[in-house]
Order: sequence, then structure tokens, then C-alpha cells
Amino acid sequence: MRLTLRQLEVFEAVARLGSYTRASESLHLSQPAVSMQIKQFEDNVGLPLFEQMGKKIHLTAAGREMHRYCLSINQLLAEAETIIEQLKGVQSGKLTISVATTASHFATRLLAAFAARYDGVTISLDITNRESLKNQLEQNEPDLVIMGQPPEGVEVESSVIMENPLVLIAAASHPLAHVKNIALKHFAAEHFVAREAGSGTRSAIQRFFDNHGVTFHTGIEMSSNEAIKQAVEAGLGLGIVSVHTLELELETGRLVILDVEDFPIKRHWHIVQRTGKRLSPVALAFKQFVLEEAQQFIRLPAPS
Repeated sequence: MRLTLRQLEVFEAVARLGSYTRASESLHLSQPAVSMQIKQFEDNVGLPLFEQMGKKIHLTAAGREMHRYCLSINQLLAEAETIIEQLKGVQSGKLTISVATTASHFATRLLAAFAARYDGVTISLDITNRESLKNQLEQNEPDLVIMGQPPEGVEVESSVIMENPLVLIAAASHPLAHVKNIALKHFAAEHFVAREAGSGTRSAIQRFFDNHGVTFHTGIEMSSNEAIKQAVEAGLGLGIVSVHTLELELETGRLVILDVEDFPIKRHWHIVQRTGKRLSPVALAFKQFVLEEAQQFIRLPAPS
């Protein structure tokens, strides 16, 4: 078989995404170009690699075997790239980082400071949700991930960066804004603006309320912390978010942190990598930088 790296790249994308259209979008190719690459690949192999059932594309038996080898080849190429980057040293090379949406408030400042220190490094940053971070770790795509609780079902190595307390917030005009030591059971009658089911923050909140025997009522679900803060400020309910996302709102007095018994909910930020991943000198330098200096990039106004 005479296969090209381009054919392997296109084949892997179609197999992973289950769609010629999505593969073309991911690779920034036209759909006819993707179809042509797959046809040439199948002609070289001598067997069909995909079969269509209804609107869905599935790997054939030959396709599954080729996909297994394709992943192995990609892993070897990634390791070769890592070795080359190691030879370049810390002053150059590429750093690929993925960050949980909630952590972006301080992670961007971290990266800016690191980039200023190592100005020859090219940084690729993806800010995304927990499910996407898990998928990226499964595919061994980023060098490092900054997130909350490391995902289950994926072999990873993680180190705690710092605490990530979740606090209960309300609009500044809320009747409880200046009440001290509010009983948690009071909030069984309140409605919350919360992250979508399945998010790490939502799961932690639900466990906290369950452990305290208090019902947690979700009035509105939002896909981002920014949307939650805006909804809480508008008076649509209470919210529970990372204290690290509240810098601007606390400074301007648009939101307040309520004084509630047993709060904040204690969580941590982690820096995560796939188990066995060989980090380049650049990635190792960034990991050490995060572990030693992350705390100084958290900005919150002093308590009044």
C-alpha cells in the first residue's frame, strides 16, 4: 500500500467525527476534497473503509483495522515532534494548552506572563467545556489541560494548582445581600441559575446539597458562567460559581457573595496531562511555571 500522511489525516478525521461534512470543516477542506482523499485511500487499501447506513457513516471491519494503525502512526509522529521540540529547547517550540471555560479568567493571564518570559514560544490555546477537555485528553491532543476535577475513565496525571472555592451569589439588591450566616436549608425554597447537567461545577453543587440533605432547585440552566452571572444580576435567581470568575462583578458591586453556612464549596484547580505523555521542554517549563506562580494571577477585591 502506498498511503500518504494527508490520506491518513483525512481518514482519521472522518472516522473520529463520523461525517464527511464535519471532517471537511475540521480540516478546512472542501467536502469533495475529503471524499476524493477517502476514495484514493480505499483504492490503495483495496477494500471499503466506510459504509453508510441511513444518514450515518460507520467503519467497516477493514476500516476499524486501519483506524487502529492510523492512531498508532499518529502517536509515533507526535512523539517524533516532541523529540524535535526537545532538541529546540525552551526558547522556541510550540505549546498546546486547553483550559476549562471557568479557568480562563486567570489562565489567560498565566499564558501572557509565560509568553513574555519565553517570547520565542508559539502558544495554541483552546478554551472549552469539560466534555471537550475529556475528549481531547482521550485523543492525547493538548500538551497540558487546566481544569477542575480530572475526568474519570481517562488515564491522566494531575497536580493541584490552587483552591477553587464555589460561592453563592446574588444581585446586589437581593434581600439576603447583607444577612450574616444564612442557614443552608433556607435555599431549599430558592431557585438557582445553574450550569447544564454534566458540567463539573453542576455535579459538585448537586453533591454538596445532597450531602447536606437540602433540595437544589434549578430554575434556569446556562452553558457558561458569564451567562449565569448576567442572569443573577438581572434577578432571575441565585447562582453558584467559582470565586475566580467574579473579579469584575465584585469590583463594580453588581453582584454580592452571600454569607451562607458551610460555604464555600471547596474544589481545586488542576493541571492535567495524559498518562505517559512525554512533555517537551516548553511544556515542562510551563507546567513548573503554573505550579509555582499560578496563585499570583488571581485577582479579587479585598473584603469590605
